[in-house]
Amino acid sequence: MLRTVKPKTARTKRFFKNRESKVHENPKTALIVHSSTSSQKVNDALKDLYALKRANGIHFTKKNELRPFEDEEKLEFFSTKNDASLIVVGSHQKKRPHNLTFVRMFNHQVMEMIELGIDYSQVMSQVPGAKAAVGMKPVLVFNGELFDSNTTCQNIKNYFLDFFNGEESDAVNLNGLEYVISFTALSENKIAMRTYTVQMKKSGVKTPRVELENMGPNFDFAVRRTVAPRRELWKNAVRVPSEIKKTKTKNVEKDALGDTYGRIHVGQQNLSKIQTRKMKGLKKRSNESDEDDEVSSKKQKVDDNDEE
Repeated sequence: MLRTVKPKTARTKRFFKNRESKVHENPKTALIVHSSTSSQKVNDALKDLYALKRANGIHFTKKNELRPFEDEEKLEFFSTKNDASLIVVGSHQKKRPHNLTFVRMFNHQVMEMIELGIDYSQVMSQVPGAKAAVGMKPVLVFNGELFDSNTTCQNIKNYFLDFFNGEESDAVNLNGLEYVISFTALSENKIAMRTYTVQMKKSGVKTPRVELENMGPNFDFAVRRTVAPRRELWKNAVRVPSEIKKTKTKNVEKDALGDTYGRIHVGQQNLSKIQTRKMKGLKKRSNESDEDDEVSSKKQKVDDNDEE
């Protein structure tokens, strides 16, 4: 159990205030941990995952006695102590060799776990060429219908979207798109991960010609044990605060193209009482008024003759 620390200085007060829940949360921190038994393939994979998450990641190089599917208290301890909501545990056993366990927390409680085995790996050090800068957000591509139809693949997609999300931004700078991470669902139990750098070259027009070059790391994962998101924690995790909910405006709609249309309520109108614009061209002239009088007088004479 962690002891309760009462802040005594302004610095510690700011530290604990930064950990409190907010309407706009801080970028999620990922904790990279080695288990008591590991392999070189797992160590290289954890090192590269930390390199991709370096801006918001913590890497523990020492071994720790962790068994995620058997003991969740240690995971909650590490999450609370380091204020980390994402944990990756690397392990190697005879029954499950070259194993990576991806854990997602909510309120420092285990919400879901995904265990992936490394069948094939190619780390960054094995691939020559330039690498992406630290802190850049990747472009995520998910290939395969299973990411939309299979529940396990949907959870894996949601986890990696959260893992590589980083800081939220309202606009995208084309020069800031430095690398792409592609996930391909080969089958229900096989997922391939590939990482490429984005090379923008001259094309003769305003839009550059984009080419992808292998950067690494590249993995072929085998899906093993999984713990689906727990319903109560998931419901609280996806709840949208009322402060950022968009208030619905009455009688305003958007079409498929994004154009906004509004309906206005207009009361019953009497067209005979509408005040027309006073302009010279609409005024009756004196000649027209005399002609109207003559026509009306002729009508009266005709009516009188008919009566007789």
